[in-house]
Amino acid sequence: MQYDSLQDFLSRGREVLARGPVAMIFAEDDTELATTLRHHRHCGFRVVLCFVSELWETPPDLVGKIHRIDYDAMADGAVQAAVNHVNAAAEGTWLYYCYNAEYLFYPFCETRTIGEMLAYHTEERRDAMLTYVVDLYAGDLRRHPNAVSLDDACLDRSGYYALARLDPDNKNYPKERQLDFFGGLRWRYEEHIPPERRKIDRIAIFRARPGLHLREDHTFDDEEYNTYACPWHNNLTAAIVSFRTAKALKRNPGSTFDIQNFHWHNSVPFEWHSRQLLDLGLMEPGQWF
Repeated sequence: MQYDSLQDFLSRGREVLARGPVAMIFAEDDTELATTLRHHRHCGFRVVLCFVSELWETPPDLVGKIHRIDYDAMADGAVQAAVNHVNAAAEGTWLYYCYNAEYLFYPFCETRTIGEMLAYHTEERRDAMLTYVVDLYAGDLRRHPNAVSLDDACLDRSGYYALARLDPDNKNYPKERQLDFFGGLRWRYEEHIPPERRKIDRIAIFRARPGLHLREDHTFDDEEYNTYACPWHNNLTAAIVSFRTAKALKRNPGSTFDIQNFHWHNSVPFEWHSRQLLDLGLMEPGQWF
C-alpha cells in the first residue's frame, strides 16, 4: 500500500497497526534503504512502514509487502512527531523505529522471530526494550567513500561505557535503572558530534500506549520505559547496527577531511550474527535462552 502522507495512512490504513509488531523505517536518504526494509521483514515484523521521499522508487520485490508513506524524515522533529502519531493510533501494539542503513539484532534472532522475543518480554511485564546503536563503518574508505558497505562492515570491539543518568531535578541522585551509554564513532570522533547526540542508547522497541510521547533524545516521558531492566533481574536488550554515524561523518564538510579511515586497532569485521554482539556485551539475553 502507498499513502500520500502520514495523515493519509492514519485515515485509510491505521487498522494494520493492530497486527503487531510494527517496524517504522525512516529514510533520511536512499542508502541501503531496500536492504533495511528486507532485513526487518526477515526479522518477523508483521507490518513494515516506510517513511520515505515521494521520489524513491519501491523495488519490485517489496511492492505489496511494505506500507509506503510519503514523508520528509529530515525535517526538524519529523521522526519524533511520526512515532508519537503512530503510538497514539496503535494502543497495545509493539512498535519499533529506526533509520535506513540500520539493522536490528536481538539475542538468537537467527532462529527466533521478533514476535517470539516480544511475547517473552511481555511475560516479564516489560513495556519497552533498551537498544544500543552500534556503529558500523566500511573498512576501506577508498573503496567505499560514503563509509557504507555491507560486505566490508566493521565495528569497534571495545571502547563502550556507561555513566549514571542524573535526575535534572536533583543532580545528586541518578535515575533508578537508567544509564547513558557511549562508544563507537560518536566517542572516537566526539569533537565532531554535538554533546546531546553522543549517546548510543535508544528506546527503539516499545509498547504503544495513549499519552506516551517520544522525546528528542530517544527516551520517553514515562521513566519506566527508559529503564534497562526491571527491579528484580536483568532483562533482554537488543542492538541496532548502524552506518548512520559513519555516513554522516563522511558527508559533513566539517569532518570528512579529518577522517581518512575509521579503522583502528580495535576494529573487527562485523559477522552479521547475534552471537558476536552477545560475546562483545552489546546486548543482553536476560533470562531468555
